[in-house]
Amino acid sequence: MSDYRAPVSEITFALEHLAGYPEVSGFAPYGHADIETVSGILAEAGEFMANVVAPTNRRGDIEGSVRLEDGTVKTPEVFKETYRKYLDAGWGSVPFPDEFGGGNFPWSIGLAIQEMFLASNMAFALCPLLTQGAIDALLAYGSDEQKQTYLPNMIAGKWTGTMNLTEPQAGTDVGALKTQAVKQDDGTYSITGQKIFITYGEHDLAEQIVHLVLARTPGAPEGTKGISCFIVPKFHVNDDGSLGERNKVSCLSIEHKMGIHASPTCVMEYDGATGYLIGEENKGMRIMFVMMNSARLSVGTQGLALAERAFQKSLSYAQERIQGRAIGATKDSPIIDFPDVRRMLMTQRAYLAALRGMMYLNACQMDVAKFHTDEKTRKRAEEVVGLLTPICKSFGTDLVNELTSIALQIHGGMGFIEETGAAQHYRDARITAIYEGTNGVQAADLVGRKMPVRNGASFMDFISHMKKLLPELKSAGGDFKSIGESLSAQLDGLEKTTGWMLRTGLRDPNSVLAGSSPYLRIWGIVIGGWLVAKAALVDKKDETRLGVAKFYSSQILPQAGGLIPAATAGADQLFALSPEQLAAD
Repeated sequence: MSDYRAPVSEITFALEHLAGYPEVSGFAPYGHADIETVSGILAEAGEFMANVVAPTNRRGDIEGSVRLEDGTVKTPEVFKETYRKYLDAGWGSVPFPDEFGGGNFPWSIGLAIQEMFLASNMAFALCPLLTQGAIDALLAYGSDEQKQTYLPNMIAGKWTGTMNLTEPQAGTDVGALKTQAVKQDDGTYSITGQKIFITYGEHDLAEQIVHLVLARTPGAPEGTKGISCFIVPKFHVNDDGSLGERNKVSCLSIEHKMGIHASPTCVMEYDGATGYLIGEENKGMRIMFVMMNSARLSVGTQGLALAERAFQKSLSYAQERIQGRAIGATKDSPIIDFPDVRRMLMTQRAYLAALRGMMYLNACQMDVAKFHTDEKTRKRAEEVVGLLTPICKSFGTDLVNELTSIALQIHGGMGFIEETGAAQHYRDARITAIYEGTNGVQAADLVGRKMPVRNGASFMDFISHMKKLLPELKSAGGDFKSIGESLSAQLDGLEKTTGWMLRTGLRDPNSVLAGSSPYLRIWGIVIGGWLVAKAALVDKKDETRLGVAKFYSSQILPQAGGLIPAATAGADQLFALSPEQLAAD
C-alpha cells in the first residue's frame, strides 16, 4: 500500500485557473488536449503513480543501486518490473511529438505527470527525467538522421538518455572541462575523458543508454565558447536500427549518497568512444541550455513533489498521533489540535499551493513561447520563462528542504527514525538545491542575465501584471481587501528593490550578486502570494483557498519585506573578514 495520494484536483485547478492552460489547449497542435480530457488523463496517471510506483519508494531506498564487478549497475529488484509497467502505460511519451511516437500533449501536461511521478519515487523517476532532457536537445538540434535513429526508442522508453556535463576539476564551471573529441576520417569523433555525477549513467532498466556528452575539439576556443555536444551511445547502432557492439564507455564507480539511494550517480569514463556531433562544433552550450532549462523547471517540480509527499505523511501522522490534551479538550488529543503543529501544517499547505501555481505558470508560458501565433506574445512568454525558471528551481528546492524538515518535526522523535519514512523525504530533498545549477547560480542568473533584459523592463512588466489583481481584491472586500493590502505592500517593496538592483548593477555588480539570493527569495514569496490570492478569487465562497490565502498573506508574505535589507546591503559586509579571520578562534 502507498501513503501517497496524487493531488489531481489541485494540479488541474492550478493549470486551469492560475497557469493559463485553457489558452495553451487552444493552440493548433493541442485541439485534443482540452482541460476536461486532460483532467481524466491526469486522474489515470495519478492512480498509476500512487498504486504502482509509490510503493517502490521505501524498498528502493533500502536496497539502493549497486555497481557490480563487471562495471554494470544493478538497480533495486522491484524497479525492473515497475519500469516495464511504466513503458506499457506510455506515460513517458505523453509530451513529445507524435511523429516520433509521442502523445503530442503540451509540456505543461508532461510536467503535471512528472510531478506525480517524482512524488511517487524520485530516485526512480530521475531516469525518465534525464531522458526527457536528452530528447529535448535532439528535437532542437539533432539532424534528421539522428532524430530518426534515436528519438522513437527514447520516447518509447526502450532507450534512456543522460547529460554528461561536469568533470572532477570543473564542477559548476563547465567551461573548464577537458574531455577531448577528435574527428575521425569517417566523420565520427573519438571521445576521451571522465565525467562525474551522471545520473543513470549505467543501469539495467533499458537495453540502450544514449549519452549526450560535452567535449572539446582540438584547437577549440578556451572556456564555454569551445564546447561541442556529442551523442555517445552505450552500444553502437547498426544500420537496421539493431544494437551492435559495446562502445568504449564504462562506469568506473557509483557515488554513496545522502539520499536518492536507488538512483545510480555514476563516474563515467570515455576511452576513445565513438561519438556523433550534434549540430556544429563549438555550439555545445546552446544545446546544453536546452537540456538544462527544462531540467531546472523539473528540479523545481521535484521540490514541489517531495514537499507534497512529506506533507501528506505528516498530516496523516498529526491526525493519528494522540499525545497530550489540547486547550478545552476533555480527553487526550491528536497533535493536529495543538497550535504549533497546526502552524507547521498550514505552512506546508500554503507553500504547496504557491509552488504548484508557480511551476505550472512557468510550464504554460513555455508552451506559449513555442506555439502562440503572435510573435510579440511568444517573445514576452520567453521573457517570463527566463524570469520564472531560476525562481522555480531555487525557491522550489529551498522550500523542499524546509518543508520536509517541518514534516519530520511534526513526527517528533519518530521522524528521526528511518522506519517511519519521513527521514527519506528529507534526505532525498537535499540534492535538489545543488544539482542542475546550485541555487546560488540560479540567483546569479536571475540578476546577471535575466534582470537586464530590456534594461529591467521585463521584470517591471511582470510586477505590473501582478498589480492588476489588486483592484479585484479590494472590490471583493472583507478578507480579500486585507489580503490585497498585504500583497500591495510587498509588490511595492519588490519594485523598489528591483530598482535598486538595476541602478547598482551598472556601477557595482558585486553588490548585486551579494544580494541575489535574498532577492530571488523575495520574488518567490511575492509571486506565491499573488498566486494564492488569485486562487482564492476564483470562487469567493471556497473557504479552503481563502484560508490558505489569509494564512499566506499574514504569516508568509511579510517575510519578503524582511529580506529587503539583506538584498540591498551590498558586498562589503560579506568580505569584512579575511579567510584567516573567518577561521579564527
